[in-house]
Amino acid sequence: MNKGILYRILACIFGLGVCLYSYVDKQNEVTRLRLEIPLIAKQIKDIREENTRLQYEIDQFENPQHLMELARNHEYSHLKHPFARDIVTVQEGLTLGAPSEDRSDIGQIRPKVTLAIGAK
Repeated sequence: MNKGILYRILACIFGLGVCLYSYVDKQNEVTRLRLEIPLIAKQIKDIREENTRLQYEIDQFENPQHLMELARNHEYSHLKHPFARDIVTVQEGLTLGAPSEDRSDIGQIRPKVTLAIGAK
């Protein structure tokens, strides 16, 4: 048998072995990830349940009845409701950059082009 053909056959067998090894390695990685999916799904479910529980506690704390009970406590006794005469309201005014009605100045203002260079 010719040594060239023997080397070619050995190279093909080696190449095939490398391909099979990489395929099995990828399959093992996919299987490992598939096994982790239920664990991660359970963690996500637990986090969502915890968020729901915390949102319920927040809603219970912000309940007006609970807030009135807190207002009756000694540590919050300095807080009082303002009288109607103490509340100041401001009427809505015109904005500073309101466009004019004639619209002749549209397109006249051009932005300056700047070039950002480095951090110095």
